[in-house]
Amino acid sequence: MPTVYEFPEAAEEGGFAAYGPRNSHLFLEIMPRQIVQLFHGVKVADIPVEQPTKFELVINLKTAKALGLTVPQSLLARADEVIE
Repeated sequence: MPTVYEFPEAAEEGGFAAYGPRNSHLFLEIMPRQIVQLFHGVKVADIPVEQPTKFELVINLKTAKALGLTVPQSLLARADEVIE
């Protein structure tokens, strides 16, 4: 069954497609910034919620072929990464 995942790494590891932020961005940029604020004594309630600003579309054509799917050219043109 074709599935669109939340993180691009899932499509790179064999999933059909993914649209969302990279785990590395979340865990290496956003989280450390918030943890530093906690260590400096900022209350959890005072730490602003941060959302990723960059989202990637990754399509895995190997998986699409295995599932018997044809991905429209217009979708491939919008993808940040196409795995062949």
